[in-house]
Formats: sequence, C-alpha cells, structure tokens
Amino acid sequence: MDEVLINLQPHMTPDSRVTEIEPGTWLLEIPTGPGGRYRLAQLDDYSQLPRRDFPWKAPLRISLQARTYAETSPGTWGFGLWNDPFSMAILGGRGVFRFPALPNAAWFFFASAPNYLSLDDDLPHQGNLAATFQSPKWVSFMLPLGVLGLPFLAIPASARLLRRLGRKFIRQAAVDLPLDPTDWHSYLVEWKEDGVNFSVDGDFVMQTPISPLGPLGLVLWVDNQYVTLPPDGHFRYGTLANTEETRVEIRNMIVSRPSGSAG
Repeated sequence: MDEVLINLQPHMTPDSRVTEIEPGTWLLEIPTGPGGRYRLAQLDDYSQLPRRDFPWKAPLRISLQARTYAETSPGTWGFGLWNDPFSMAILGGRGVFRFPALPNAAWFFFASAPNYLSLDDDLPHQGNLAATFQSPKWVSFMLPLGVLGLPFLAIPASARLLRRLGRKFIRQAAVDLPLDPTDWHSYLVEWKEDGVNFSVDGDFVMQTPISPLGPLGLVLWVDNQYVTLPPDGHFRYGTLANTEETRVEIRNMIVSRPSGSAG
C-alpha cells in the first residue's frame, strides 16, 4: 500500500473548535448549549469542491485511532467517506452549494437517540455503527424536483411511502459495534469497487458488497443534530441540547491505496 497525502481543512460553528494538538492528532469540540441551534466541528477535504471533483475513488484504505469523552454524545460524530448529499458544510458557515444527491458513504458513524438513520427496518439505526450507503447517480439528477415533495414528509402516510420508495434506490449495510467509544480504538475502512471491509482493533466487524459510488470526500466530525425517519413515518429533524462539551479525538490517520492504482 502507498500512503497518500491528505489536505484536511477545519470548519466549525461559532464557539466550536478544531485543534491540532500535535502533528496528526486533532481534537474536535462543540460547546454546551440548548437545542434549536446547530453546533459543528469538522475536518474535511471537499467543502470548496463541486461533487464531481471530490478527491477519492476506490480502492482506498483509511486507518486511524479515535475516542470520544462521553459514552453517549447528543447528536452524531464519526469519520469516513461520503458524497455530502445535502451540502452540510454550508450549515457550518463554509462550503459551496450543491444540488441534493442520494447518499453514497462508507464510515464509522456514532448516533445518539432520537436518530433513526436507516430505511431498512432490519438494520441498526442508531448507536455505534459501521455503515455503507450505495445510491445510483442518475436518480440524483432528479432530486431538485423531488425537493418540492419535502413538505409531504410531515404527513406520516406520505413519509412511509417515500421511505419505501427510497429503499428501491438506496442500498444499505450496517452493523452494531459492541465497544466503549471513550476508549482508544483502531478503526479501518477498506473501500473497494466491489465491497467494503470494516475492522476495529484488528478484527473484522463487517464485510459487505454494498460499496459507495465515488468520487467521495473524507470527513471527520462531531455535531448535535438528529434525523429520524422511523417505520411509523413520523419524520423529524432538529438539534439537541449539549449539557456538556462534546469532544472527539483523532490520531494516527493514514490514507493509502494499492501500489500502482490510479487516484
């Protein structure tokens, strides 16, 4: 494997912090505060790019060590690869506008209640997860028109219908991780064109043929948001109160690809 250079840039909402403690070790922090206000601390390498110019294609391997300072943190945090389907960087005050897209991702994702982040009722939808999403790009070109249907998510019957429709286009894989995220763990994502392997502390936790379609961007983040689209159709989105600072520490990240493979 050949190690490749990465160019991570921080962005954050007011009073949040991204600190490089020492070379290759970052601390992401969001402050205490009430619900109703978005808080984000993030490192990524794509915020100023159009989606077609995101840096990464398979095959690719990402390894790092991470820990959080609380077993459960209100909102979400994690790291990995995705296509930023809703231009989330704009909410943090930085980034370029892109039209919505269906999700493509391979990442470790940590989500507190009330998040419900699966269209498949048989997959885990919150907690400590390794997960992938694979969606066709041709559907994404139709999504700007689909935005007109977003108000119907407020109607449970319509939301249930849209949820079933989404399963026809969005393939998912996910597995619960029985770990304490406050301990240091070694995480590995191996993204291939025909599948994704996830390992924690040297042990495989999931191997799936559901591989995201690139190009993708690299992201490490912590925020206080939630999204829930449960089977009963009661769609909700919002931000949660932080009674304590939420902190995530990342170190020893290596991005590599097989020798001789194209970028």
